[in-house]
Amino acid sequence: MLLFFTFATAQEQDKFEYIFNKYRKLMLQKAYGILRDYSLAEDAASEAFIRIYKNLHKIDDPDDRKSIAFIVTIVKNVSLTMLKHEKTYATEEYDEERQDSFNMEEDILAQLSSEFIYETLNKLGEEMKSVFILSYSYELSHKEIGNILGISENNVTVRLHRAKKKLESLLREGGYTNAG
Repeated sequence: MLLFFTFATAQEQDKFEYIFNKYRKLMLQKAYGILRDYSLAEDAASEAFIRIYKNLHKIDDPDDRKSIAFIVTIVKNVSLTMLKHEKTYATEEYDEERQDSFNMEEDILAQLSSEFIYETLNKLGEEMKSVFILSYSYELSHKEIGNILGISENNVTVRLHRAKKKLESLLREGGYTNAG
């Protein structure tokens, strides 16, 4: 992949190669978590690297938590766009694999449009939304999330618990769950 890019400086090339080598596996994992197809995940990661190349000037320190969040956001957005265009929704399969204390009926996510899900997530507030998305969309551990956001693992746990409670409440208000 690196053969197709032209860099203005050796530092830019080194930075891009570092990002590619360090985050390729993570990006593939995150893309696969959304798309549930390895071939599509590879395509999403490749497209994400093209976008990273075009925005390389926005990344000062590739190990900075904001840079990591930027990289993860790019691959997430590419994957979601691909998912939308492919019109394949892996939500039920994903929900069955991610059984935990966030108990919603299995058919809820199948009923909800992705637009509704994002509108609901946006009601959480940025702190809870970020932790929730990093945990469930990217399947990151509490430690990884804490490192990215610069908060403790305990704080991640608290924010995730609050996010799940708030989502449950919002879904209940919308008539999507019988919890309560």
